[in-house]
Amino acid sequence: MTFHPDTLPDLKGKVFIVTGGNSGIGYYTVAHLAEHGAHVYMCARNPKKGTNAIAGIKNMHPTAQVDLLQVDFMDLTSVVAATQHFLTLKTALHGLVNNAGIMATPFEMTKDGHEAQWQTNYLAHWVFTDRLLPVMLKTSKTLPVGSVRLVNLTSSGHLSAPNGGINFEDPTNKDGSVWARYGQSKLGNILHTKTLHAKYGPGSPSARNKDGEIWTSCVHPGLVETNLADGVSGSGSSMTSVFSVLRMIGMIWPADKGSYTSLFCVASQDMKADQSGGYFEIFNRFGEPWWQSGPAKDARLGEKLEEYTREVMRKEGWVQ
Repeated sequence: MTFHPDTLPDLKGKVFIVTGGNSGIGYYTVAHLAEHGAHVYMCARNPKKGTNAIAGIKNMHPTAQVDLLQVDFMDLTSVVAATQHFLTLKTALHGLVNNAGIMATPFEMTKDGHEAQWQTNYLAHWVFTDRLLPVMLKTSKTLPVGSVRLVNLTSSGHLSAPNGGINFEDPTNKDGSVWARYGQSKLGNILHTKTLHAKYGPGSPSARNKDGEIWTSCVHPGLVETNLADGVSGSGSSMTSVFSVLRMIGMIWPADKGSYTSLFCVASQDMKADQSGGYFEIFNRFGEPWWQSGPAKDARLGEKLEEYTREVMRKEGWVQ
């Protein structure tokens, strides 16, 4: 498959949210959407960094409509507040790109009582998405199918998830490795995507009943030049050396090109209905999207995770 952001349609009048939009893949996702006329809300934890990033985009594209939506995915109160604030500003949402994340960071518990990677990469985005789904479904009702889409960034790192995929007994995986915790969170993103597709995608009960249709995708961006690896626990010079070698042989792409898969899935006219719910790496550099673990394809596991997550988040008061 070939794709370039230049082929995106006119997005004037459409509204998008991109989490982690102030740097790396997220920054270029925001920039390309705004370049094509969309009104984009850039989610950033640090207001100053977000404001500077928006200024950079407007310097490239003076007519760009980009606004800051402050949110810290390590703090679920912040996540809820961000969705509530957005809903006071807009009555439509055409695309959501859940891009923010951390990778293989040292063990840490958030103020909400969850392991940091599990919350940042999966739980907080689950809550963020759940609170925005009603406006996305409402938006889709009066538009052609495929007009409203949701993208979850995942990783082939989901292959490092614990045995069985999700450790429901101890989701902190405190005794596991940083990569097991990362893998579980990225597997959560895949299963979440597939669950959403079953509920709201083409042929779903929601679509058949005309309650709204949302196309979903989970994206593995591949090896991309971002700051994601900066927080890798124990990486040191060894990680730097590995990336230097990969960079020299052309195996690492710049963040701009790393945004292409997300852009294809959230806004390209070339995406088809039967691709909804899929796992994407559109350039297939490492045999993707075939590298999927058994748990990533387990619909029952996805249903169990959805039930588990909703119950935990409901008990804690983050969703109804």
